[in-house]
Amino acid sequence: METRRLIIQGLVQGVAYRYHMCHEAHRLGVCGWVRNRRDGSVEALVSGDASAVAAIITWARHGPPSADVSNVAVELAEESCDGFEERPSV
Repeated sequence: METRRLIIQGLVQGVAYRYHMCHEAHRLGVCGWVRNRRDGSVEALVSGDASAVAAIITWARHGPPSADVSNVAVELAEESCDGFEERPSV
């Protein structure tokens, strides 16, 4: 099981990024969460088998069609999760 924290920057708010990431996470069998941040970025925690985590990170680098992702920072994380959810903005 791998767990990563992502900070996604660019035009990622107001383009249904979180909604689409939830859909992709469910499709891949990844658990975790996603939320908007006040600085205009999106933060996510993703956890699952290595190939599923790698696949959602690859997806995060382009996001939904209306997004324009400029950077995805990835770091190791240690947090347990069950399912995948949209969390309130911070």
